[in-house]
Amino acid sequence: MKLARSIRFDESDGNVFEQAAESGEWCISGAFAFSNFAETDLVGKPRQAFRNGWLSLEGFGRTTFVATAEIDPAEVDAMTMALAAHFVSAYGAPDLEAALPVAEEEIRHMLDLCDEHAPNTLLVVERSLTAEGIHEAFRAIKPAEASVVDVLGPMADHAIEMSRVQSDTE
Repeated sequence: MKLARSIRFDESDGNVFEQAAESGEWCISGAFAFSNFAETDLVGKPRQAFRNGWLSLEGFGRTTFVATAEIDPAEVDAMTMALAAHFVSAYGAPDLEAALPVAEEEIRHMLDLCDEHAPNTLLVVERSLTAEGIHEAFRAIKPAEASVVDVLGPMADHAIEMSRVQSDTE
């Protein structure tokens, strides 16, 4: 059984996300956090989180890159309970009993996504807002194939842009 862990190649996540995930935290897509977003909400750091951010299940920060890793069932159960509790505290779910099936589905989606990849495969998410809702596309980079160009891909220009935005506002 595999889930994804956050990876930080440098400190850029700390600059482009309101809250960055720590390296090594278990992660899921976390697209649900944007379910009420409109185009006007997609500016600055929320835009970066929407476009390319995975959600950590430990600190609930965002990260640009994750890598598949083996996880034991007890850890999956703990992450599922943490997510259900987050749904109650941050999103107003009435209680853990109501939040648990949704948390299980979010975790199951990520387990399924990771299952088809070898350990240490890098995963990148790219989201867009469509008339039908949020569209997610996932890209996998096998460990033996990873290069700087493969990892950054179309996000390179955006990452540079966001770093400049951060520098300009400081």
